[in-house]
Amino acid sequence: MRATFIATALAVLASTASAQDHSFRFQSSDPAGNANFQLQQQWAASVSELTDGRVTVELLPVETIVAHTETQDAVAAGILDGHFTDTSYFAGKEPAFGLIANPVGAWSDPQEMFDFMESGGGKELMNEMLNPYGLQFIGATTPGLESFLSKVPLEGVDDLQGLKMRAPEGMVQRVFAAAGAAPVNLPGSEVFTSLDKGVIDAADYTVFSTNHAQGMHDVATHPVYPGFHSMPLVEVSMNKAKWDALPEDLQTALEQSVTDFATMQVEALAEADQAAIAEAEASGEVTIHDWPAEERARFRSIATTEWEKAASASDASQKVYDTLTAYLESNGLLN
Repeated sequence: MRATFIATALAVLASTASAQDHSFRFQSSDPAGNANFQLQQQWAASVSELTDGRVTVELLPVETIVAHTETQDAVAAGILDGHFTDTSYFAGKEPAFGLIANPVGAWSDPQEMFDFMESGGGKELMNEMLNPYGLQFIGATTPGLESFLSKVPLEGVDDLQGLKMRAPEGMVQRVFAAAGAAPVNLPGSEVFTSLDKGVIDAADYTVFSTNHAQGMHDVATHPVYPGFHSMPLVEVSMNKAKWDALPEDLQTALEQSVTDFATMQVEALAEADQAAIAEAEASGEVTIHDWPAEERARFRSIATTEWEKAASASDASQKVYDTLTAYLESNGLLN
């Protein structure tokens, strides 16, 4: 009887262990009040729903535990379990992170990037680069194709000549410089004031609705929408050892949660953009400029030259360049 009891108890313990709950702490690169962070919190909630409560994620806003540029190390060390972040923040460690995160001018629609990540080799590239640092790539999302802020009318590439503008360091800044603009690096917190005071006349910042909500169009009344330039890859990744310890069904559920979230985020922000556009146009103070296809192609041509230069930075960068351009060419997206 005692032996039977012990065997039963051990079986129950084994069953419990196999179905144990997993609680993870992720940090975002967005602040708590940001629309992207608010949407990301919905992702965290969806993980619990998809896994019947077996996986829970506590999502923390930027700099809760470490700076946004330090989350990769924190995840690898187990200080954080995962992060929700712009991959380009880690280009200082591996230049390829910058190239895959924002190949400026490459994408005209979020679905193009999602298809590349899923079936064009992007997911495999991310894990080849992240695994050596102790991270596992779960999936990608994006806020969408960014709008472009401008105080002056911009109808095409020629209007970029000499344009004083804000652009983040790295690929975005290099491409705009190659197109003839005069980019400077300014934190996001200084964009409005710099536009208002005439320090700059234009800025690469974020999507139309966020720009509008922050009052950017009060001082930059000639936005270019849809944007022609930047669409950041936002990665969701986690500690590889903790990922490997998960049952396969939970790994699949986590991957599906990011795929579902990406669709939801793009749709939600696109809807917000349309509402903001209607409001901006109704004001009579804002003129929205939509570049024709030939001007977008001109800008992409300039960008591809910079991608090629960036490819020489490392072996991984060359592989990203080769994989990316092969995908774009095979899908007629380099025209």
